[in-house]
Amino acid sequence: METRKDLTKKISHFTVKRIAMLSILTALCYVGRIVFQFLPNVQPMTTILLIITLTLGVADGLIVAMASLILSNMVLGMGPWIFYQMLTYAIIMIFTAFVIKPLYEKKKSRLIFIIYSFLSGILFGFIISIFSAKLYGVSSFWAYYVVGIPFDLVHAAGNAGFYIILEPIIAPIMLKNKDRFHLN
Repeated sequence: METRKDLTKKISHFTVKRIAMLSILTALCYVGRIVFQFLPNVQPMTTILLIITLTLGVADGLIVAMASLILSNMVLGMGPWIFYQMLTYAIIMIFTAFVIKPLYEKKKSRLIFIIYSFLSGILFGFIISIFSAKLYGVSSFWAYYVVGIPFDLVHAAGNAGFYIILEPIIAPIMLKNKDRFHLN
C-alpha cells in the first residue's frame, strides 16, 4: 500500500512549471492548427507533437495532443471523429517514443527525423482513414483511402517542412527546460 508521501511524490511530477510548459505547447498546437486551417491538411500540430514526444516523452505528447484536439475542434467542429484523431495521434506518438526516440537520443542524422515526420503524415492519413471508413460506413476502404492520398501527401510535406523550421527552435528550448521543470 502506498503511503501519503509516495502519493505526494507521484503528484509532484505535475508541478506548476510543468503544467505551464504543457499549456504553452498546447496553445502552440492550437494556434498552429487554427492559423493554417485555410490550407487542407497543412498544420504544424503533428510535427510539434513529434518534437514533444522526442524531447519530453510520450506522456507529455499525449497530454498536449488531447488538449489541443479538444480546444481546436471546438472551433473547427466537434464530432465523433475526435476520438479517432486522439487514437491516431496516440498510436503515432507511442510508436515515436519506442522506435524513433532512441535514434533521436543517439543524435542520429536530422534527415532521418525529417523523413520520419513526412512518413508520419502518411501514417496518420492511413490510420484515420481506417477509422473514418468505419464511422461513415464506407464499403470499400481501399477506394476511400486512395482518394485521400493527395491530402495525405500534402500533410506529409507540411510535416517535413514544419519539422525543418520548428525542430531547431522548439527542441533546444524543451531540452533546456526539461530538468529545470522536472519534465521527466
